[in-house]
Amino acid sequence: MGCNSCSTGKDGQPRGCKNNGTCGTDSCNKLTVFDWLSNMSLPSGSQPFDCVEIRFKNSRKEFFRNTENISLSIGDIVATQAKSGHDIGMVTLTGELVKVQMKRKKVSDSQDEIPKIYRKATQKDIDKWQRCRAKEEEIKKRSREMAILLKLQMKISDVEFQGDGSKATFYYTAEERVDFRQLIKDMAKAFGIRIEMRQIGYRQEAQRLGGIGSCGRELCCSTWLSDFRSVSTSAARYQQLSLNPQKLAGQCGKLKCCLNYELDLYLEALEDFPSNDSKLFTEKGIAFCQKTDIFKGLLWYSYKDDPSNWHTLTKEQVQEILDMNKAKKPVMSLEEFAVENFEDEKLIFENVVGQDSLTRFDRPKRKNKRSKSKKRSSNRKRPAKNA
Repeated sequence: MGCNSCSTGKDGQPRGCKNNGTCGTDSCNKLTVFDWLSNMSLPSGSQPFDCVEIRFKNSRKEFFRNTENISLSIGDIVATQAKSGHDIGMVTLTGELVKVQMKRKKVSDSQDEIPKIYRKATQKDIDKWQRCRAKEEEIKKRSREMAILLKLQMKISDVEFQGDGSKATFYYTAEERVDFRQLIKDMAKAFGIRIEMRQIGYRQEAQRLGGIGSCGRELCCSTWLSDFRSVSTSAARYQQLSLNPQKLAGQCGKLKCCLNYELDLYLEALEDFPSNDSKLFTEKGIAFCQKTDIFKGLLWYSYKDDPSNWHTLTKEQVQEILDMNKAKKPVMSLEEFAVENFEDEKLIFENVVGQDSLTRFDRPKRKNKRSKSKKRSSNRKRPAKNA
């Protein structure tokens, strides 16, 4: 998710743009929408859409109306309307795709309440904005210390300054309702700014902070995932995953969002599969399902009296036995069906790049050159035998 000029330097800053995710190409920002209509001209007589999508810190995006008809393009820093004062953000999307995004997020473009864009940010605005951004980490640390002194059961995860530096929004997570009135008084007195507290969920916290998942890649919620769907343990059961909370939980402590990615394919594959609770009645005894393999279409059954001995059946064979049980036809045993499934598996390849050798990385022993020279000299000194 980075542009070509954003390789990291020694101090953690990008080598090229030096902007930490606010570069002009807008290719290293979180949840960026690609403007595939940027190279297309509008039909004659049509006016461009007057709303613009603007991104602030992390993944916070809002829509603003361009009432002054300012020529804007992706990557421009602009001063926007706020409840009090003004805010500074970066343009991430313009044109007709903004209308699609507003419809997707259920924001009506006919509302008069949509805030407006004041102007393009001057260098003075940008300098003041960057100074405020530089103070956020220190203020977050001090605010956490204040919350600990007041013994509040909350975690302040992020701080976002308004562009003019008159207001700061503190994002926090808490399991229960928190009375932070005294905390707001202490922070307003210490920092000299207006304070707004905003509670977020644990998934929103992971989205704002980002990180590396167990797969070795950046978190989906901080790169491209824009909505959070509910994830239940049934998604893990359908995919035959072990219900281990340490493996199924993500950085946010909730179930991983990626459990839903392949769930539809598993549900589609399980439509013609017999239920795991189905019992097979044979003359030898009642059989229960022990294991299923969705990809190979196999099920393993064992008798009630002999649970350690499993018999491999295909889903068609299981369905055939179930139909015979419904019709009250006798079924001798599972063995007569399972015998058909035993086939000799032929190895397609063997001994690839010496993988079966445990000593393939050991260095061969070097032969001693001195011993060779001694043997040669001894052979020369030996007298020739008489014929």
